[in-house]
Amino acid sequence: MKLPPASERVRAEWRSRIAAEYGSAAITQHLVLWLIQIGAPPDVLDEGLRIVKDELEHARLSHETYAAAGGGPPPTLARDALGLVRDPDVPLEVDVLRAGVQVFALGETVAVPLFKHLRERCTALPARTALDRILRDEVRHRDFGWTLLDYLATTPLADELPALVTRELPAMLTQLERNYGDGGGTPVAISDDDRAWGLAPADEYATILRRTFDRDYLPRFTTRGIDPRPAWAARHGPSGSKQPK
Repeated sequence: MKLPPASERVRAEWRSRIAAEYGSAAITQHLVLWLIQIGAPPDVLDEGLRIVKDELEHARLSHETYAAAGGGPPPTLARDALGLVRDPDVPLEVDVLRAGVQVFALGETVAVPLFKHLRERCTALPARTALDRILRDEVRHRDFGWTLLDYLATTPLADELPALVTRELPAMLTQLERNYGDGGGTPVAISDDDRAWGLAPADEYATILRRTFDRDYLPRFTTRGIDPRPAWAARHGPSGSKQPK
């Protein structure tokens, strides 16, 4: 099957995805170490290690796509960013909570509809193969974040957990929007060929993030006694969403 023409934007995007997947693997591996240190249950540890393997497979598939698009040298990894930063002034459980919410409950939850969207118009076989596998895995990665939050609710951190998450959410959502774009600028056109390689413009990323707040973040947090709406409204105004029944 003949591949559609690959632009420099396609090569840059898949080159970045290689580095991002290595970063995800390293961060998850580090989080698993912290989970071992706080005595997390074996099934939580097993799922974390499985995710590490998933991310490395995603990196391999991303590299194959990059090469198929005419890519050259692989990215240089930012080694200092391949891990988590420990805050010595708080219990380790608090750092586990921060990483679990930021990386998995927030990041991997929005990744599910995002990769679904990217895959819809993706026809270049290497990219489609990569996105098929990534999307399948992201569902488990999303679930891991909420499972981890539920586990932490059984630890001595339980009473403080809602307040801790509520306090951290504004900064976390700000970082998430930096990654996904705010959608406030002029939309950038993207060609059908670029979409065929699994790309989408930034304004579509931002739209998906807004939808994810209503469809996923709000019900999932509120059922756990955490109200994310003030943190979201500080940047967007009231969402208009209703409390889940």
